[in-house]
Amino acid sequence: MDIPGWTLLFVTLSFGLYLFIAWVSRVRDTRGFYVAGRGVPAAANGMATAADWMSAASFISMTGLIATMGYAGGVYLMGWTGGYVLLALLLAPYLRKCGHYTVPDFVGDRYDSNVARFVALTCAIFVSFTYVAGQMRGVGIVFSRFLEVDIDTGVIIGMAIVFVYATLGGMKGITWTQVAQYWVLITAFLIPAIAISIKLTGHSVPQAGFGAELQGTTVTLLGKLNQIHEELGFSSYTEPFLGKWDKINVFCTALALMIGTAGLPHVIVRFYTVRNVRAARWSAFWALLFISMLYLTAPATAAFSRYYMIESLREKSAEELPDWFRSWEKTGLIVWLDGGDKKLQYVGEETPETAGRNEVFRRGKLSAAELAEVKKDHQLWLATKDTEAVRGQDGRVRMRGEKLSGPDPDIIVLATPEMAELASWIIALVAAGGLAAALSTASGLLLVISSSVAHDYYFKMINPKASEAKRLLVGRSVIGVAVVIAGLFGIFPPGFVSQVVAFAFGLAAASFFPAIVLGIFNRRVGTTPAVAGMVAGIGFTATYIIASVYGGMPSWCFGIGPQGIGVVGAAINFAVTLSLAPFFPAPTTRVQNLLTFMREPEADGGDAA
Repeated sequence: MDIPGWTLLFVTLSFGLYLFIAWVSRVRDTRGFYVAGRGVPAAANGMATAADWMSAASFISMTGLIATMGYAGGVYLMGWTGGYVLLALLLAPYLRKCGHYTVPDFVGDRYDSNVARFVALTCAIFVSFTYVAGQMRGVGIVFSRFLEVDIDTGVIIGMAIVFVYATLGGMKGITWTQVAQYWVLITAFLIPAIAISIKLTGHSVPQAGFGAELQGTTVTLLGKLNQIHEELGFSSYTEPFLGKWDKINVFCTALALMIGTAGLPHVIVRFYTVRNVRAARWSAFWALLFISMLYLTAPATAAFSRYYMIESLREKSAEELPDWFRSWEKTGLIVWLDGGDKKLQYVGEETPETAGRNEVFRRGKLSAAELAEVKKDHQLWLATKDTEAVRGQDGRVRMRGEKLSGPDPDIIVLATPEMAELASWIIALVAAGGLAAALSTASGLLLVISSSVAHDYYFKMINPKASEAKRLLVGRSVIGVAVVIAGLFGIFPPGFVSQVVAFAFGLAAASFFPAIVLGIFNRRVGTTPAVAGMVAGIGFTATYIIASVYGGMPSWCFGIGPQGIGVVGAAINFAVTLSLAPFFPAPTTRVQNLLTFMREPEADGGDAA
């Protein structure tokens, strides 16, 4: 059976399983729809949390970033993993004890204000839609390559599947679906990593193969990568702090991802689905264990990917291009362009700011002198089939086409089994894993949007007397609208998967993390300071990201890039909130009692709901 055949089989079986689980788990009350009836076992919730948290960014894009950036790409791994530890130890048990349905629900009750609730609701929707854009793009990429449909069609298929099982089962259906999706994605990630490790180094443990000698040589895998990079004029694969990834950006990006994780509403809500505080703590332990299985393997998979990508393409003519490249070229996410000698070659941007993401393939009628001029100009262009070299009004030679900084990082993990010439069924399994990762997170995010609007806005602020049936109808209707909007983000993505997701983490860091931390541990902060802090934090962060990424604004804030600016936004949030707190009334007696209850240890792990 060929790759499309295996892919269709795996996708059909896995999607059928997801829909079956959703049908069996369908709910008829808001408690089941929002928090799965608070009856999910800790181990199962750990699996669901791992699947919810390990999105397309973790499965598809993070490893691709490590592969293209080398050592510097580890900032994503450190940030996301450290953030989960921070959430599990610092916030989750306290939030679970409160017994709310959503993060805006907690913010509204803690700060005793519908204004605070509305601001938190707005932040939750903004963060969730930013995050879900990356997931829907990941779905489209997988379908585009492995089922040979265009990306837009792939996004629409993903939208339909998510809509069905999210509306039927709500959080209960999503939770048990995510348990199944976890096993699909982790199996799909580990099997090719183990197979490639054995093939390259003879070690069945990818982490051991990562530092081992290549078979038949005395050179280690990392040593070979550094050697290849040197030959091609790239920076060392294992060298830290390259270009824009100087120490301050590595620190800020890692910290933004950490505190952003601790403020993500779709991750926090998972701790509301267990029976009590004790179960919340155990589910955090299980989730971290399940997450580590992928995250500890990702650096090895990245190194394997980098090695195969370069070695399979170096010194190849157009007629000699490997099958994997021709397959992925159809998606438009990687292209071959020739610099005049009909040999595929790497043309790198030579500035320190772009080191580590500097390869691109050129096809065109460029002489050696013109090629050198293009490199000197630091302009990389993605050409169409009919493109030719042109000289602009400024006298510089360029290629007509769309600007490109290198092969799309989102394809690297998905293409690696093909690069390594593994069996067709393994290649197809990776596709099913990528879909599981993207859909599991997308469904969690869509439920956050639905519950925020239906519970926090409609029920808490508009119609407190609404019946269960009416609230369920509103929640399911909102999911339908949210799916359509998420699909549009997938069809017209604002960036590649990990970039978009990193922005979402920055927004969560600047808005929710300070409000939640101060809401738990500071008795003096009242409504107005908290609202002002959230508005200032997310306003600054969103403006900086949009202006930097889409407006060409330089990184004027201490040189911090848009992926790390959430740290500054969080600092602004803390500063505004704490500086205003003395000038406004303290929380009411009801809120003080809530804080006492929330922070008081209980031997039986009791909770409020």
